[in-house]
Amino acid sequence: MPVRGGAISVKHPVVAITGSSGAGTTSVTKTFQHIFRREGITPAIVEGDSFHRFDREQMKLAMAAEPDDGSENTLSHFGEEANLLKELESLFRDYGKAGTGQVRKYLHDDDEAKPYGQRPGTFTPWEDLAPGTDLLYYEGLHGAAVTQNVNIAAHADLIVGVVPIVNLEWIQKVHRDKTTRGYSDEAIIDTILRRMPDYVTYICPQFSRTYINFQRVPTVDTSNPFAARTIPTADESFVIIKFSDPKGIDFPYLLSMLHDSFMSRANSIVVPGGKMELAMQLIFTPLILRLMDKRPRRTR
Repeated sequence: MPVRGGAISVKHPVVAITGSSGAGTTSVTKTFQHIFRREGITPAIVEGDSFHRFDREQMKLAMAAEPDDGSENTLSHFGEEANLLKELESLFRDYGKAGTGQVRKYLHDDDEAKPYGQRPGTFTPWEDLAPGTDLLYYEGLHGAAVTQNVNIAAHADLIVGVVPIVNLEWIQKVHRDKTTRGYSDEAIIDTILRRMPDYVTYICPQFSRTYINFQRVPTVDTSNPFAARTIPTADESFVIIKFSDPKGIDFPYLLSMLHDSFMSRANSIVVPGGKMELAMQLIFTPLILRLMDKRPRRTR
């Protein structure tokens, strides 16, 4: 497994899960949380939404103020202009060096906002990370982002990409935005089109910088994602798991533990969608323990 800067030890590991909204990163986070609880690891969990530049109302105003000239340089949450990427890079760097950093929360809904006495769609004030955590766990859009101004990927010790095929990603987005946000079909399509240039520029390249990619591929027809009535289930899918460096991965063990799985390439294993969580448990647990073992021993 790659280690930041080729260091022999990792004092404060940084784990980054990167994928676009609706890709399934939340499910991956739940799996990691099970691992953390089972292994007695205390993570500092950071959501990528907290590093957006604008709150909900500010984003609406900023997008409304853009000229309607057909330009592809439109504002989106995928792009650099709408995010605090330098601050995210600083968090990864500072945590890796000293286990410190500044974070805040983005309050998505009434339930999250009520304890803070704030409106949904706003940010809490910046504050220092709680001391004594074992690793930093980031879930969001830009865990492996590299631009002319920042190199976030350079400060992460383990980067995992979560990226369903694009039609499935759109189906999940359409259903989420309709059912939980009340968006119209026209508004959803407009958002997808607005984000596409930034998706290609900032999101896609990250999946070439990951250590592992998880890509869910449905085995049912998704040819028109905007007309799909249901989201393909896990049992109606396969998951392609690709390792950037397969050395040290015990593929025979994984194949024996994950029934009906098979190798598609020398660095890729395909597993039934219903076994994705088990595959993550089998793959991530030794990787996380290896990161923990690389830390200098604490004196007690």
